[in-house]
Amino acid sequence: MDVGNTLSELRTRRGFSAAQLAAAVGVSRQTIYAMEAGSYVPNTLVALKLAQVLEVKVEALFWLEKKKTQPASTAEVELLPWAPPGWSAAPGQPLHLCSVGNRLIAVPAEAGIWGLPAADALVVEPLPHSSKARVQFIAEDYKSDKRLLLAGPDPSAPVLAHHLQRHGVGLIVAYENGDHALELLKQGLVHVAGVGLTEGAPAMLRKAFSHQPIEVVRYAAWEEGLVVAPGNPKSVRAVADLARPEVTIVNREPGASGRRLLDARLKDAGISSKTIKGYERIARGDLPAARRVLEAEADCCIGSAAAARALGLGFLALATQPYGLIWRKSHTQLPQIEALLEILGQVSFRRELEVLWGYDAQATGERLENRVIE
Repeated sequence: MDVGNTLSELRTRRGFSAAQLAAAVGVSRQTIYAMEAGSYVPNTLVALKLAQVLEVKVEALFWLEKKKTQPASTAEVELLPWAPPGWSAAPGQPLHLCSVGNRLIAVPAEAGIWGLPAADALVVEPLPHSSKARVQFIAEDYKSDKRLLLAGPDPSAPVLAHHLQRHGVGLIVAYENGDHALELLKQGLVHVAGVGLTEGAPAMLRKAFSHQPIEVVRYAAWEEGLVVAPGNPKSVRAVADLARPEVTIVNREPGASGRRLLDARLKDAGISSKTIKGYERIARGDLPAARRVLEAEADCCIGSAAAARALGLGFLALATQPYGLIWRKSHTQLPQIEALLEILGQVSFRRELEVLWGYDAQATGERLENRVIE
């Protein structure tokens, strides 16, 4: 709010010089000029004295007026491709913003289970025939913050975000499976991709980044398997039990490591996916899949031990999944990446992954680029 005034007009009409009026109310001449210019707001006593000397009501001298609303700042941004089929930006959708190189990338700000998300901007309109949208800025923190944009499936990202925040780095996460995360990194749309470091990783990385030097660092390893309801009421003991007609599952999307693990175990057991009730029902991410089991929408899902632990569900291990973080060598000197490497080397961070979520973090922070790619 601004304070408007008619002090100069009334002073002139009453025949007072600035010095005379100043003397009458006990302030300096400069104070009178400052009040007339609107750069100084008098206290109650001075305002009452001025009104008395000029023989007017205080409201005739000073009043509150609303500041003029500045037009909302808008700009075009690149939308991070989003996995659900048919997804497109909708007007009013909240977004997180992060600069990657010289590109401003927008990531949908997804609501948490108990609350609405913070956001940097809102979609005004998607731009037809492009991956861009015009947005209205809500805040400009993204300009001054050191932000790191990570694409990957790991549900422990909030733990990493908490540690990065202590280093003044904001973590923006796009929860994508490893295949999508690698493609986003290849396109230069994210700083870091999180992927499984399985036996096929070397060939996959050589193919994806044959002409782009990259860094690969171990993050952690965790168990993947069957997540079941508390007490395992359907007595699911192995993958073969998923073919029983009374058992319903929720699956992961194609490209997810859990989906590949399930398909491999079904093949080993000689079971057709067509016999699995719920095989075509998709949940994007370990926690969303596990939540379907918690809410009795399914009897079982393929997921991680960490997701089962977080929601108090049962778990039957099938495999251990090593997981790594990958970025372009040209980004290694970024302050955000330097902070990330420092955190991965901290005992406190590794202990938190192990004690809270059951991860194997003994090799966390180990740089593997040469052995993985060459």
